[in-house]
Amino acid sequence: QVQLVESGGGLVQPGGSLRLSCAASGFTFNYYYVNWYRQAPGKERELVASVSRSGDNTNYADSVKGRFTISRDNAKNTALLQMNNLKPTDTAVYYCNAASISMGEYWGQGTQVTVSS
Repeated sequence: QVQLVESGGGLVQPGGSLRLSCAASGFTFNYYYVNWYRQAPGKERELVASVSRSGDNTNYADSVKGRFTISRDNAKNTALLQMNNLKPTDTAVYYCNAASISMGEYWGQGTQVTVSS
């Protein structure tokens, strides 16, 4: 059974940090790019960060550059999103996505991140 399970969300004050985890099972994780998306209330889902299959290449949305770091551990079938200096505008449901041009994609159920004082 294919699963992507996010964890690590929660409530944090502005300027704080959170680390999101994405645990994959049921498919060959290292065949897939991993992306983190987020969706705030009333807004479209947006791509936040991406990491290549090997983990050597990463990309970030301009809004999170310098604050967020995406990484992966293919031996553990996990991906991480380290989020520092969080802002209220980062409040959203964060989703892990594993994508392959040839094999399709999978989504996690999402984890809520709320940045508020």
